[in-house]
Amino acid sequence: MKFRLALAGLSLSTTLFAQVGDTAFTNAREAFRNGDINKLERAASQLGNHELAVYVENYRLRMWMEKGDPEGLRSFLQRNDGSYVAEKLRADWIRWLGKRFTWNEVDAEFPRLISPEADVTCYSQQARLARDDRSALAEAEKLWLTMLEPPEPCRPLFDRLVASQRMNADDIWARARRQLEANRPSWTKTTLNYLADGEVPDGKQLDAAIGSAMGYLVRQPSTWYASRPGRELAAFAIQRLATSDPRVAAGELDKLENRLHDSERQWAWSQIGLQGAKKHLPETVAWYAKAGPAPLSDEGYQWKVRAALRAQEWGVVRDTILAMPEELAGKPDWVYWLGRALKAGGRTTDADQLFEKIAGQPHFYGNLADEELGRTVLPPPIAAAVTSDEQRAARNNPGIQRALAFFRLDMRLEGIREWNWALRGMSDRELLAAADLAKRQQIWDRAINTADKTKAEHDYSLRFLAPYGDTVRPAAHNQSLDDAWVYGLMRQESRFITNAKSTVGASGLMQLMPATAKWVARKIGLRDFRQGRVNDTETNVLLGTSYMRLVMENLDNHPVLASAAYNAGPGRARKWRADQPLEGAIYAETIPFSETRDYVKKVMSNAVYYSALFNGRPDSLKARLGTVGPRTADAPKDSDLP
Repeated sequence: MKFRLALAGLSLSTTLFAQVGDTAFTNAREAFRNGDINKLERAASQLGNHELAVYVENYRLRMWMEKGDPEGLRSFLQRNDGSYVAEKLRADWIRWLGKRFTWNEVDAEFPRLISPEADVTCYSQQARLARDDRSALAEAEKLWLTMLEPPEPCRPLFDRLVASQRMNADDIWARARRQLEANRPSWTKTTLNYLADGEVPDGKQLDAAIGSAMGYLVRQPSTWYASRPGRELAAFAIQRLATSDPRVAAGELDKLENRLHDSERQWAWSQIGLQGAKKHLPETVAWYAKAGPAPLSDEGYQWKVRAALRAQEWGVVRDTILAMPEELAGKPDWVYWLGRALKAGGRTTDADQLFEKIAGQPHFYGNLADEELGRTVLPPPIAAAVTSDEQRAARNNPGIQRALAFFRLDMRLEGIREWNWALRGMSDRELLAAADLAKRQQIWDRAINTADKTKAEHDYSLRFLAPYGDTVRPAAHNQSLDDAWVYGLMRQESRFITNAKSTVGASGLMQLMPATAKWVARKIGLRDFRQGRVNDTETNVLLGTSYMRLVMENLDNHPVLASAAYNAGPGRARKWRADQPLEGAIYAETIPFSETRDYVKKVMSNAVYYSALFNGRPDSLKARLGTVGPRTADAPKDSDLP
């Protein structure tokens, strides 16, 4: 009895000690944010041996950085080398040094960074240029067509590229085109200022071409096209027209294409093709053909393939993927579709070799490649259970301890950053132990994401956790829904975090928007519904599964359409259908919204694994994807379905 009381007293004492430390940390954090050094020092003195004490020391060093304390910084970085907090402090110190052109210090500190951000890398490149290391310019040159909105430290590098004549007028116009394609008109203007005097387009004409494209084209006399700026601005105007109406843009380009040089004309057609592909217009493949050998952005290549997929132009699919930059073409998406294109052309052996490259990978295209090779999709054998020693090592990992402290303080973003940083370099066994710890702490998203990282030893019961089964599976059954699909969607929506909230206001396990939750509650007759109940697990699951059923009933009972609708709305899911039946995988690949496209693929692949885990037998992604029927003029069953 006395022993139990002693243990209880020890537990209470430990809890109170943690609470005091937590309060001291939050006070220190607030003082740092407010710039109150005295309050910070008082809080630091009360912190004790808290898991996050290193953060408070970091706050103090940051507040004294302006006064100059390089020895204190170096000591901290050395003592905490490799930690997330040291990485971020070192990066900010390099930024501080770079702004003061202290290049020797930048040179000394930069190599110690583990994962430098772009702006910090540019400070390092500036430091190298200061000692006349021209290789920094070669690295910057590779970013000319991709870093379209450079952070401030990178801009001097681009200035030097032009000043050293490594970039000519063609390169400058090419960069400006890419920026306009990416809807960065202000950066387009900045880039054009690199042109030589007399070659920079008139500012008012440039504004008119970008901001009032049709009016600009109508007003220009034929003599305007004699100069390069005149022709390029006409192509700019065509690009802007295409973003709203590719067919109108095509009509205007037909009128003036003989006045444009090949480069300008072909780029303009590529832009019409890009916008037509996103709108699923049948003329898109022909528009891209008129673009000829115009260099495309990564987005341009991908949408050219997608347009060809919807048109079943397998030769165009093949040729476009083969023309992609090597890194882009090597992504599983395009490896799979190139394999399909080769198979459609009768080159089955070559196709199978491509499918083999991605088969077995636990994602949408890995699943489809397996099925192309006649294999089933099943979770791999489960790894041996985590040992007590492995569990102890995970608990004692300082980065994981800091992450758990942040989660305890409801500072999820900071906790996720610390957790992810702690996983770097971990073996499969260490990852499984960390995932197991997260599961036992009911930090479901970290358990899933951590288990996802294993390479050879796997536990798919961790990768595809199914918490809240007593609530979710009966709710799915009551709505006549496939519980594997419901879990697949929930895994993608919230990673099972009950208080998850999106940037647009969706809440809970099933990420319900306020208006949707209210509409569904009224539709199913849920009395006394208040918005505050939307994060309650049972209420959220009831409303979410009810909405899934209603969406299914309104969209041909097709899970691909319903998944797209859950993310982007039923109206868009209907609009994205074709005039003819469409393979489900092609429908998913050609969804115009990148977020929804990725979402649908992951939900459908998730469902295959959940089904296999729930039922103990393989499932077929191809069967789940099926065929999406053509768009119809029939009114939806629930015309007000949100």
